[in-house]
Amino acid sequence: MTRMVLVLGDQLSPVLAALTHADKDRDIVVMAEVTVEAEYVPHHPKKIALVLTAMRKFAARLADEGWTVAYTRLDDPENEGSIPGELLRRAQEAGASDVLVTTPGEWRLIKALRASPLEVHFLADDRFVASRADFEAWASGRKQLRMEYFYREMRRKTDLMMDGDQPAGGKWNYDVDNRKAPPKGLNPPEPPQFPPDQVTQEVLDLVEARFGENFGNLRPFWFATDAQQAEMALDHFITHALPNFGDYQDAMVSGQQFLYHAVISSYLNIGLLDPLTVCQRVEAAWRDGAVPINAAEGFIRQIIGWREFVRGIYFLQGPDYVTRNALGHDRALPALYWGAETRMSCLSQAVEQTREEAYAHHIQRLMVTGNFALLAGIDPEEVHEWYLAVYADAFEWVEAPNTVGMSQFADGGVVGSKPYISSGAYINRMSDYCKSCAYSVAAKTGNDACPFNLLYWHFLDRHKLRFETNPRMGNMYRTWGRMDPDKRALILAEAEQFLGRMSAGEVV
Repeated sequence: MTRMVLVLGDQLSPVLAALTHADKDRDIVVMAEVTVEAEYVPHHPKKIALVLTAMRKFAARLADEGWTVAYTRLDDPENEGSIPGELLRRAQEAGASDVLVTTPGEWRLIKALRASPLEVHFLADDRFVASRADFEAWASGRKQLRMEYFYREMRRKTDLMMDGDQPAGGKWNYDVDNRKAPPKGLNPPEPPQFPPDQVTQEVLDLVEARFGENFGNLRPFWFATDAQQAEMALDHFITHALPNFGDYQDAMVSGQQFLYHAVISSYLNIGLLDPLTVCQRVEAAWRDGAVPINAAEGFIRQIIGWREFVRGIYFLQGPDYVTRNALGHDRALPALYWGAETRMSCLSQAVEQTREEAYAHHIQRLMVTGNFALLAGIDPEEVHEWYLAVYADAFEWVEAPNTVGMSQFADGGVVGSKPYISSGAYINRMSDYCKSCAYSVAAKTGNDACPFNLLYWHFLDRHKLRFETNPRMGNMYRTWGRMDPDKRALILAEAEQFLGRMSAGEVV
C-alpha cells in the first residue's frame, strides 16, 4: 500500500524519521509551499525565501536519490493553501490514506494534522539529543527546571568535552569567560555569502511579488540554501570566527552585525546541518588546539544545552504556553519594532539590523529588544509574534521559550529564575551603541535620561510584591529602597510620561 511521507520546510534532513521509516519503492514524499505556513505571522521575506529555496533543492535531492516526490509550489493554481489540504489532495490522487510525518515543531501544525481525515502516523523527531520522553523524565519531580543541570546530562550523554566522567578542564561552564566588552578595532570575519543561483532567484522573484510588503529587506540574499553550502558556512565559522567567539559572544558593536557568531542557527533549525555533528566538529577544533576551551564549551552549551532545553520546555508546557502572561503586561508593541523612528540608538540599530538581515544575536534579542519590551510592559504574545515573524531562525519550538520564558518572564519562572532586565549601564558596558544615542546613559532623570534607566526602576517598583524576595534581586530592591523618596517619585513620574508618549505614537 502506498503511503504519503510528509516533509516540512524545517525538516530538510536525509535522516528524517519519516524518510527512514518509509519505503522508497512505493511511498510518495509530499512537500508543499502553502499560504497558511507563509502567512500565519508576517514572516521576514528572507526567511520565506530561505525556507522555500531550501525545500525546492531538498526535493530535487530526494528525486535524484530515487524517491517519488509530489511537490507543490506556492503559485500552483491547484495548491490547497494548507499542509492538511495538500496531503488530502495528494492522497486522493494516489489512492492513499496513510501519512508518515515526523512530529512538527509547532503545536499549531500538530493540531491541524490531528484533525485530518487521513490516518496520520506521528514519528518522534530523533534529530535531537534528548527526545521528548527523555526531557519529561529528566523534568519529572523537579521543583525548578534549570538549563545548567540539564546541560550536564547532555554532556554525559554525548561525551562532548568530557574526560572520563568529568568535564574537560574541570568545569562544566566557562560562561564567566565569555562576557568581554568589545575593544576598539575589532575586525571580525564576515560569514560566507552564497550568490543566488537559478533556483534561488526564482524564489526571490516569487517572494518579492507575494510578500514584498512584509517587514524586512529581501535583497541582497546570501543565505546557504542546501547542505553543502551550510557545511561551508560551518567550516568558515570554525576556522575564522570560533577562536574569538567565546570572548566576545555577548558584545554588540555598531556596524558589526555578526561579530564572531556562527550565523548557522537557521541552517540547524531547517535541517541543513546536524546539531550533534556540528558540536563534534567544534570539540575536535578545541582538542586540536585551534580554539580555546571557553569558545568551544560556550558554543556547545548553546546547542546541546540551551537549544535542547528550550525544545523540551516547549513540548512539556503544552499548546497554551505562548499565551502566558504571568506579569499581566498589556501594552501594545510600539511601531519602533517595525522600523518607526526612535531616538534610542540600541533599539534603532538592533531593529534595522533585523530588517536588513533577518538576524540578530542572542544578546541583541535578550538585552536590547527583549529587555525594553519587558521593562515597558509590552504584551508578551505580541512580542512572541514579532520574534517569530522577523528572524530567519525562528520556529515556535525554539522561539517561544526564548521569548515567553527567557526574555519576557511571561511563564512566571519556568525557564528563568528571575527576569532578565537591566538599565542602560549593561548595554553601555557591552556595546558602543550609547556613544551615538540621543539620550545620555549617565543621566538617571530629566529629558536626556536613558529610557532604560527610567523603565528599569519602574519595572521593579510595579512588580515589587512578586520579586522583592527573589534572592537574585535583593540588591536591586535594597538600592531602590535607599533612594530618596522624592527621587523615586521623579523616576516613576518620568517613566510614566515616557510610556505615555510611546503609547501615543510619539517618537521616543
